[in-house]
Amino acid sequence: MKGYDILGNIAIVKFDRKDNIQKKIGEAKRLLKQHRNVLTVLEKSDRFKGRLRTLKTKHILGINTKECLYKENNCVFRFNVETCYFSPRLSNERAEIASMCKKNENVLVLFGGVGPFAIVIAKNSKAKKVVSVELSRACNKYAIENVKRNKLQSRVEIVQGDVRKICPNMKEKFDRIVMARPNLKDSFLDCALPLITRNGIIHYYGFYEEIRVDELRELMELEAKKAKKKIKILKIKKAGDIGLRKYRYRVDLRVLN
Repeated sequence: MKGYDILGNIAIVKFDRKDNIQKKIGEAKRLLKQHRNVLTVLEKSDRFKGRLRTLKTKHILGINTKECLYKENNCVFRFNVETCYFSPRLSNERAEIASMCKKNENVLVLFGGVGPFAIVIAKNSKAKKVVSVELSRACNKYAIENVKRNKLQSRVEIVQGDVRKICPNMKEKFDRIVMARPNLKDSFLDCALPLITRNGIIHYYGFYEEIRVDELRELMELEAKKAKKKIKILKIKKAGDIGLRKYRYRVDLRVLN
């Protein structure tokens, strides 16, 4: 077994290629004993794919389901682990950004998934309003359910659609924008920059090898110049590894005009 993630009642395991089914079942039984809340063990049979970041899994042991109930940061989420991208490894990131949000801020979350950033922010800060935009209809269905489950209907708005089509039609501006984007070439910063208030903050997630992290700073400066915006990069930090010497980085930048 190479590793696993636990999403509430489901454990998603990455097995070694040489492991046979008997060994996989044995490892799964040990997981069920170690984690009493886990009722289902699934094998991760492929990596996340496409703009919607869907996943393929195979049932190994326990209840045969792909739907989980997951808790973090005083919030509860239900979603299908195959059709909806969700990273439990970003739990601390979500809590950290929530802690930065100030009273009465309007916050925009792009690539919002089933609502984890939006809901954690709304539940754990005094932000006035949080808008979450997500392309996937499957994710949005769960996001609406999760907003209700966490009793945040008055403060969290779920919008289904393509960021490139939704953002240009938005009338309001935001004090803070979270860009929990997929690992794509498109930065989407040209969608976010026009929507930020003066002195507003953008939290941008990018994927780079450690030796190429300077390219991330250069990208921020280039996109800001195109949008005729002045920016100040406050911090660049590692927000998790995604491969051999390759990391998810978070850039906190302030837009000065």
